[in-house]
Amino acid sequence: MKVIIVGGGRTGSHLAKLLLEQKHDVCLIEHRPETLINLHRELPTELIFEGEGTDPQILEAAGIQNAQVLAAVTALDSDNLVICGLARQTFKVKRTIARINNPRHAWLFSQEMGVDVAINQADLMAKLIEEEMSLGDMMILSKLRRGKFALVEEKIYPGAKAIGTVIKDLKLPNCTISGIIRHGEMILPRGTTVLEAEDEVVALVDDDAAVELARLLGRPNNTK
Repeated sequence: MKVIIVGGGRTGSHLAKLLLEQKHDVCLIEHRPETLINLHRELPTELIFEGEGTDPQILEAAGIQNAQVLAAVTALDSDNLVICGLARQTFKVKRTIARINNPRHAWLFSQEMGVDVAINQADLMAKLIEEEMSLGDMMILSKLRRGKFALVEEKIYPGAKAIGTVIKDLKLPNCTISGIIRHGEMILPRGTTVLEAEDEVVALVDDDAAVELARLLGRPNNTK
């Protein structure tokens, strides 16, 4: 997959490294001289394009015509919006991702403005804190469908409400228990499987089911 990244700061350079490790075709655009010096130390020179990401000619030079994804992660929200708009409307890039620096500008980052996915770091931090407060010892293994669902894991706490309950009686909507590790062995869960203390439960859940499952598997009277 070909990915164009505009913005060579810490976010852009780290993203480029991750995508290169995953064997994607990456090009990074940056115009600040001091940032370019650091980039040339960290990334292959042939991947770095010097210039403004708001300049269509620079985008063309980086090969945006063949890109499947563009990520605009500069420090200016106005630039990120312009870049995504160019990518979508002029170059027909299928997927655009934009960084939001100022939460007050979040309402502008819409599909109408050419942005498919807007990453608001303040909202992400708030969401992480909220999840930590509500899910207690439950571990989130993976997020699916842009965070709508999650694959989670939790060891059943001694004295938890779910101990001695068969799975079918949990009656959790939007929750599928996909695996149980008991005494180091994998158990294929069935509706009649009885949950035991210290079971490690893996489940696919939505937000509401995650909170309720954490309540049932976690410390009594305390989801933290």
